Amino acid sequence: MRIRNVETFVVKVRGPAAYLGSLADGSALTEEQGYRVREPWLSLYSALFETLLVRVEAEDGTAGWGEALAPVGPEIPAQVVDGLLAPQLIGADATAPRPAWARLRSLMRERGHLVGHQADALAAVDIALWDLAGRISGLGVAALLGGAHRTRVPTYVSGLPSPDDAGRADLARRWQERGARTVKLHLGNGVDADLATVDAVSAAAPGLALAVDAHWRYTPSQAARLGRELADRGAVFLEAPLAPEDVEGHRRLADRIELPVAVGETLRNRYEFAQWLAAGALGLAQPDVGRTGVTEAASIAEVCSAHHVPVAPHHSVGLGPALAAGVHVSAATEYSPFFEYQPTTVETAAELGFHFDAHPDGIGLGSGPGLGLEVDEERVRSAAVRHRSTR
Repeated sequence: MRIRNVETFVVKVRGPAAYLGSLADGSALTEEQGYRVREPWLSLYSALFETLLVRVEAEDGTAGWGEALAPVGPEIPAQVVDGLLAPQLIGADATAPRPAWARLRSLMRERGHLVGHQADALAAVDIALWDLAGRISGLGVAALLGGAHRTRVPTYVSGLPSPDDAGRADLARRWQERGARTVKLHLGNGVDADLATVDAVSAAAPGLALAVDAHWRYTPSQAARLGRELADRGAVFLEAPLAPEDVEGHRRLADRIELPVAVGETLRNRYEFAQWLAAGALGLAQPDVGRTGVTEAASIAEVCSAHHVPVAPHHSVGLGPALAAGVHVSAATEYSPFFEYQPTTVETAAELGFHFDAHPDGIGLGSGPGLGLEVDEERVRSAAVRHRSTR
């Protein structure tokens, strides 16, 4: 069975609310404003949910779907797929995602492009290839990876999108009532402000376990103080405390605090994770399958296992295939304590026709072949602002 066509769909849709809520002053982020930096965070955000979907079709008409985590500028990895990757796939074995991955990752490797947009494009294609192989064989992706350790993946609720602590505390109380067990706070507002938020949320929802994402905002001394205070409060982990390139700084921090340091959303391959693991710079690995692909995510999980580091996949605005792929990888990973649950992302995915058995305390693996997704192709095509086909 050979591949006969590869299609890309740049999709930009409005969700029930912008990812992570309003701007710092409480006003809404609007489409007319374009990409904006949303303080206290440092990176660009969109008012829309933006993504790149990839469809890979075999000669019998069976199609697999993939997705890149591309919340800003999905046109860029789409161009990589169209111009560099898709032509190499036409005529390739539709049931062999690993050999395809080995070929594709080498195309620009000697030029230093195993990361960034090239990696995002590779991830989308790789997810589609695993979905396609699963649909042809009748097996789920987790089964193709060797089997699922669990059919329901535990989750933590990511973010309490309110601009003040009273609002965050109220949201936490509601999530606890709906069955959530763990919530991650998106902070980075200063150590004292972050701790005040943690205390307010803990008081309102004492049954919730809490984690903190600091969004790379702190110096080593600030992060150490925050980590010690969070450990005293029984926090689950501290994510992204320092500049994302600073391996040594994270190593020193990990030595200073009794709390797992969580890192991974910026990393794309096993070699990057191996460097961090060898340095002892992270205690919880967070690869995003929308940036690594299934093949590399599975390899990352094995490298982490050799260092006794659990894997909790990152997930933000991937709408369908990326979320499903992350759940399958998590299910097939022996020590994967939880998966990141983004409520507005799941709602937006449903508007595109991607439905999940997702709840505040867990996401079901599903029983269908491949990623287990039913794809409303007409809805995807109508939502695309850019579409290309390579035969």
